Amino acid sequence: MLQATGVHAYYGSSHVLQGIDFAVGAGELVALMGRNGMGKTTLIRSLLGLVRPQRGDVRLDGASIRKLAPFRVARMGLAYVPEGRGIFPGLSVRENLLLAARDVPDANGWSLERVLTTFPRLGDRMAHRGSDLSGGEQQMLTIGRALMTNPRLLLLDEATEGLAPLVARDIWHTIRIVREAGMAMVIVDKNFAVLSELADRCVILVKGRKVFDAAPAMLAAEPRLRERYLGI
Repeated sequence: MLQATGVHAYYGSSHVLQGIDFAVGAGELVALMGRNGMGKTTLIRSLLGLVRPQRGDVRLDGASIRKLAPFRVARMGLAYVPEGRGIFPGLSVRENLLLAARDVPDANGWSLERVLTTFPRLGDRMAHRGSDLSGGEQQMLTIGRALMTNPRLLLLDEATEGLAPLVARDIWHTIRIVREAGMAMVIVDKNFAVLSELADRCVILVKGRKVFDAAPAMLAAEPRLRERYLGI
């Protein structure tokens, strides 16, 4: 469904991505892993058009999207859950969700009602401003807002970073629900134990290069690789 080929990306003179090949199939969940500063966020932002690759290409269903503005990429079905969450703090939970709503003819699409069924805690906080929510609630709101766009591919950057263990458990439970609904996903997170259960493939980046791309079972069976590339 989505394929990046030979992607090179820079921040000024800093060569961050150095010829990355990366692909996500329909309904596939890919765990994007690596130590801090290895290019994971830059790769996600390059897929979305937030960082413009200087070389290489990004294709969706075979058509290049490398030069499209991010809002056009979003309309084609890519949704982003950024590390900093990016909610609108002065808007209510209801407003944060509805501003992203995108109707689709599919009866199984993500409506406000379906999002609130998935995140019942948000239903109790609909009139509260985004700034009044806890960190876990803000993450739920960010995921719910992304789902309101009815995407084909959901990209989550640091899905549970900084969350208490019980809250992180709730986020993983929700990700499983979305996964079971057939949503393709790319997830950046440090929890290999959970990702190894959920992911179809693990991709590891080291200094802007892809060094591993295989089933999580292969990584689980190689403790030296986990120690070398992930420090676990």
